Amino acid sequence: MIELRAITRQYHMGEQTVQALRGVDLHIARNELVAFIGASGSGKSTMMNIIGCLDQPSSGQYLLNGRAVAGMDQDELAHVRNIDIGFVFQSFHLLPRMSALDNVAQPLIYRGIAPRERLARAAQALERVGLGARQHHRPNELSGGQRQRVAIARALVGNPAILLADEPTGNLDTQTSHEILGLLQQVHAEGQTVIMVTHEPDIAAMCRRVVRLQDGVVLSDTPVERIAA
Repeated sequence: MIELRAITRQYHMGEQTVQALRGVDLHIARNELVAFIGASGSGKSTMMNIIGCLDQPSSGQYLLNGRAVAGMDQDELAHVRNIDIGFVFQSFHLLPRMSALDNVAQPLIYRGIAPRERLARAAQALERVGLGARQHHRPNELSGGQRQRVAIARALVGNPAILLADEPTGNLDTQTSHEILGLLQQVHAEGQTVIMVTHEPDIAAMCRRVVRLQDGVVLSDTPVERIAA
């Protein structure tokens, strides 16, 4: 499903060149549950952005479902981001004046789906994450864990094949973090590919596979069963 071949990513900051990724090779099959882990600056968020078609590599090749992403135009990339990939962010990115229901329905506007169907699908997505009773609450009326659940529902409402979660538990307490991870495990069990960035080893250990990055390279790529052994 996802194949990175010799991926590099450089950023130019004035006269300085920052090497965020240094020749990464990685294959992620359909319906995997993978954690990218590493210290700040290790390259994990850069790799997530490339996989999510939010950024492009400086060199190397990214194949998504067998197709080279570099060959896609802007409309095709937008289509991939809207249809194939769902995004969950650490800071939720919810619209404060909208209800949970309207926040979740928002991505469906860009698909041209009629309002009644949008809201019906959004309500189903909120039920899926355990927030059916809170759909008319605004973000400031919800706890941090509930807001993250809304963000996950919004990512799932279009039934994407891939769910990308960038530090989804970073702003949450331990108990709530484990609840959110349990929800992501459930999503994976229902057939979706889930890729998560985290800096917390205990959270990464709840995934099926852990890819550890350091200084822009893959330091290790390990099934969790071997980690636990």
